[in-house]
Amino acid sequence: MSAATSETVTQRHPRAFYILAAFVLAVIGLVALQQVASFVTPVFLGLNLVLAVAPLMHWLIRRGLPRILAGIIGALTVYVLLIAFVALMIWSVAVLIQELPKYSAQFGALYSSLIEWLGTFGITQDEILRQAQQAFSPSAIVGMLQGLASNIGGVAALLTTLLVVIFFIFFDAISFEPRMRAIRRVRPNAGSALDTFSRGVSRYWVVTTLFGVIVAVLDVIALEFMQVPLALVWGVFSFLTNYIPNIGFVIGLVPPALMALLANGPMSALLVIVVWSLINFVLQSLIQPKVAGDAVGVTPTVSFISLLVWAFALGPVGALLALPATLFVKAVLIDADPDKQWIGLLLDSKPKLDDDDDSADNGADSADAVAAAGPATDASKSHPETPERDETA
Repeated sequence: MSAATSETVTQRHPRAFYILAAFVLAVIGLVALQQVASFVTPVFLGLNLVLAVAPLMHWLIRRGLPRILAGIIGALTVYVLLIAFVALMIWSVAVLIQELPKYSAQFGALYSSLIEWLGTFGITQDEILRQAQQAFSPSAIVGMLQGLASNIGGVAALLTTLLVVIFFIFFDAISFEPRMRAIRRVRPNAGSALDTFSRGVSRYWVVTTLFGVIVAVLDVIALEFMQVPLALVWGVFSFLTNYIPNIGFVIGLVPPALMALLANGPMSALLVIVVWSLINFVLQSLIQPKVAGDAVGVTPTVSFISLLVWAFALGPVGALLALPATLFVKAVLIDADPDKQWIGLLLDSKPKLDDDDDSADNGADSADAVAAAGPATDASKSHPETPERDETA
């Protein structure tokens, strides 16, 4: 009886049933992905880095370089970029640790001002100290140190796995193009979707890196002009956080604004916030999407939701891989299936909406032209135009 009832429900509301089933399966998949993120994350990150450097490897092959040598050069390029990335992070944190003790007096004055301001709301210093003692109790400190050690171990394991994964992916990439040609013959839609994904991911990382450098240089110049200490360090932070879509520049804004507050006062901090936000908004929100083109071919809402989803599934590194992961899922599940390409119209930032209208207008114009031509249509049927044949070719 229950089976017949469920069958009747699915027959009456098939689309709603499929949507609900797809949502449940997606949630289950994300939860399962969270459990295996420790090895899925470095593999997918390594794939992204290989795709980012793949144009260089293909260029070397076209110039006559042996495939093995081109793959080795590509792998070494990725390794150098990773080492430079980690070295920048270590250098910026080390400089910050050395510089912060110089502003202990300013920090004390800021703390006193904060206590006075909280006193206007009835919050006393004793209550603040009591909360601080609970937050910094021995058990809490031990827990923080354990979590920090675990994070450091996780980062080291991620980097180690990533280095090994990149080597094997580049080794396979030497013979990857013949495999793709075979896929295009057997499954044209799947081959086209994978080609679009690889080109989009490569363009995304290149454009993001280029604009990260431009934004960092402009931020350093602006901070130097406003006499904010450690301007070069904040420029490095700006470059690193530029890889986090949507909210990256906000994360990079907090340290220089606090430094400006400690060193120069509230007006300097407010000016830093305004100038930093203006530079990042103009470059990242107005200019970068136009230069990137189809690399990030999803709407801003989808981009932000993907940031939350992949950060939940893959951890902090998921924030860096949010857009490439979304493009990969879109390529495999939507673009490769002609029956589901209508979903792309909802997700794409620049969907092709006018093709049908244009074709309909062209069809109507053609019909009018045929009606006006009269007997000449027979000759046009017996001698078809060549542009259509050329377009198909």
